[in-house]
Amino acid sequence: MTSQRRIVVRQSGVHGKGVFATRAIARGERIIEYKGERISWREALRRHPHDPDHPQHTFYFSLDDGRVIDGKVQGNNARWINHACDPNCEAREEGERVFIYARQDIAPNEELFYDYGLVIDARYTAKLKREYACHCGSPQCRGTMLAPKR
Repeated sequence: MTSQRRIVVRQSGVHGKGVFATRAIARGERIIEYKGERISWREALRRHPHDPDHPQHTFYFSLDDGRVIDGKVQGNNARWINHACDPNCEAREEGERVFIYARQDIAPNEELFYDYGLVIDARYTAKLKREYACHCGSPQCRGTMLAPKR
């Protein structure tokens, strides 16, 4: 079954648009590929921001090889999956591709989330955390989409 029949994009109670299951999705099921143009970080920084009114909002997905998928260019519905600190999905890099998998059983009409785990070299100040604020509402919410510093 194609991902288009499993999911739909609509308004999210968490943030803007979101992706929702149209049917039950089993734990471990591959849901959708995160598609977009593969570019260098240099090009990503040149294009940034996508939206000057929301400069921290992009459709970038960092790859292990140092490149970036820009979901705004040649992207698909995966770019609308929102962040949560206790997500029901996870992103897996498989060779040249990134797929979103269910971490648990997902019910019809349930919104899909994965942890963006954003990494920024700068010190995590209160201002920076606010710029990347999380509104997932989970009891495990970190309050930010930034990955914990190691």
